[in-house]
Amino acid sequence: MRAALYYNNRDIRIEEIPKPTIGSQEMLVKIIASGICGSDVMEWYRVKKAPRVLGHEIAGEIAEVGEKVQRYKVGDRVFVSHHVPCNECRYCQAGYHTVCDTLRSTNFDPGGFAEYVRVPEINVRFGTFLLPEEVSFDEGTFVEPLGCVIRGQRFAGVKKGDTVLVIGAGISGLLHVQLARVKGASKIIATDINDYRLSAAKGFGADVVIDAKEDVVALVKKANNGRLADMVIVCTAALPAFEQAFQSVDRGGTLLLFAPTAPEERIPLPLYDIYFKGVKIVFSYAAVTVDIKEAIELLKNKKIDVLSMITHRLKLQDIQKGFDLVATAEDSIKVIIEPWGQA
Repeated sequence: MRAALYYNNRDIRIEEIPKPTIGSQEMLVKIIASGICGSDVMEWYRVKKAPRVLGHEIAGEIAEVGEKVQRYKVGDRVFVSHHVPCNECRYCQAGYHTVCDTLRSTNFDPGGFAEYVRVPEINVRFGTFLLPEEVSFDEGTFVEPLGCVIRGQRFAGVKKGDTVLVIGAGISGLLHVQLARVKGASKIIATDINDYRLSAAKGFGADVVIDAKEDVVALVKKANNGRLADMVIVCTAALPAFEQAFQSVDRGGTLLLFAPTAPEERIPLPLYDIYFKGVKIVFSYAAVTVDIKEAIELLKNKKIDVLSMITHRLKLQDIQKGFDLVATAEDSIKVIIEPWGQA
């Protein structure tokens, strides 16, 4: 079968690799659509394991089922989560499934930028979800990123009446804008350095957009009757964004640090201000069953508009263009790869 082998952001090669064979409790899924995630182009994170097949935002059809698989059948339309928790360890039992050792070690084989993936037994049990007829394959590629956003806002406690500041208007930021609106936020402010994405944020429900190169703190106050934001969500790893976030959160507010930095990065914390402002700092990574089910339900009921976020649909052989678009983060929002698109 064909697969896109990642060597680095500028070197993605279409190669023939063996089609996976499945065991008795496994499945083979034909990939219909696979989204390029911002994490796919975090070279510091990906290149150390290259060459490999990336792609985890997948939607497809079950092509084969092992003889012991009973819950699913050939032809079912599914989303499959690449990382799944054990649901048994002390972290899972405490609700922190995404720090589970099992979640950090599970994956499907080889990755979503291929014609097929093998779904291991544990992913069949804990990570496979039927897509309702109301959810297209393209929409299915948003299940994972939307699930991550749902988990982040649940941990942070976004609620009705909040003023929410979203720093970074890429795909995650735009999903945060829309979800905050669903949750009843009274005012949503979005920042970015890219005019295209600022325009997108406005289109997806931000009440106010701010060029991040401007005085963000002053402009937040101006937009919010002299007050800072109840909730600040950081959706970019750009270091100046963290300083803006610390300065923009109101007393008793919450910071949701949603985007990871490279491991060597260090950010000075204004501990005095955070302490006396009573600010809570929350981190969030990945999504698990409860988040994924909510994401599918929101997509089914069209509460979140994801189709309008898709700016590019590309064939597998054009994946290098897709990586270039996502890595430069200019005039694109969501790029989807269609492995079975015709040349």
